[in-house]
Amino acid sequence: YQFMINRTESEGKATGVVILCFDVSETAFAERNRKEVTANVSHELKTPLQSIIGSAELLENGLVKPEDTGRFVGNIKKEATRLIALINDIIRLSQMDEQSELASEAVDLYDVAREVTEVLADSAAKKQVELQLRGDSCVIQGVRRYLYEIVYNLCDNAIRYNKEGGKVTIELKQQDGNVVLSVSDTGIGIPAEHQSRIFERFYRVDKSHSKETGGTGLGLSIVKHAIAYHGGTIQLDSVVGKGTTITVTF
Repeated sequence: YQFMINRTESEGKATGVVILCFDVSETAFAERNRKEVTANVSHELKTPLQSIIGSAELLENGLVKPEDTGRFVGNIKKEATRLIALINDIIRLSQMDEQSELASEAVDLYDVAREVTEVLADSAAKKQVELQLRGDSCVIQGVRRYLYEIVYNLCDNAIRYNKEGGKVTIELKQQDGNVVLSVSDTGIGIPAEHQSRIFERFYRVDKSHSKETGGTGLGLSIVKHAIAYHGGTIQLDSVVGKGTTITVTF
């Protein structure tokens, strides 16, 4: 709380005191959150940049064997790609934070999901993960690119953290007047103590594994914002070693 104290006077004499009390907890929380996000963004941007600079300096100074040159160049390309993905995700979140009204239209989520499966087909094939789409046409009013972000990021995560030879199932249905989207995987699962935090920005259950999979740490936060924009709800069910199901209701 923040207090402001003023003395009241009448004819030059003190007559009382006015005490004003302001609840600044929301402002303080927003400021703490801003500082935390800024620190996280700085760290996440520095990490790939340091890797790029390190590899470039070794190449520049002739300290890399000719047969290893391709590997170092590949590392620079990989980290640069990761950096671009991170910047793009930061921009998306920033745009969503503005909460500006965007043009709404009738969107068939089944068509969106089918497009996502086509885009992610190569990623799934590389990991030998089967992508399966079930359901029928489910039309809602919304912003198509935000709805695409929801389906894409949920499926991308389900592939990244799946087991080789696993399965990702996307299901769409209409239930009690609502459209329900669920994305299930047979992956590594999420420990119970981490489940309430996975939609936070840059939160990672296993940082070393996340670096290997190449995620930015912002995908699920984008999902959360996009769902909130559409007035939807999200539910997480996960068992370690068996897999995860995320259900979105519009």
